Amino acid sequence: MAEMRNFTQAVEDIFKETFLTYMNGWRKNMTEAADKLQAKVDAENFDYVILYLMVMIGMFSFIIVAILVSTVKSKRREHSKDPYHQYIVEDWGEKYKSQVLNRDDLKCVIHENMGARDKTSP
Repeated sequence: MAEMRNFTQAVEDIFKETFLTYMNGWRKNMTEAADKLQAKVDAENFDYVILYLMVMIGMFSFIIVAILVSTVKSKRREHSKDPYHQYIVEDWGEKYKSQVLNRDDLKCVIHENMGARDKTSP
């Protein structure tokens, strides 16, 4: 039993050492790559990037607001002589209320399907 315990500890130590060696080497490679990338980024000139983005966003916002304002203005200047506009403005519900209240004109018609009545379900 003692031999098995020693073997288990030996295997555990081997795996642990291999894993730690691999992870430390990987971290070292990643750190070197990150340092190279940071040095390259530091060499670039990004002084006017924020200013450029602010100008582009401002121009886009101005165009959107201009479109919105022109749409609202055109809706306000709607022609009052327009037939569709007059139809909406008039109280068309009142116009047809009197027709609904006339009960003599209301009729109910029931149609019977003779072919469906005689058939039974399969």
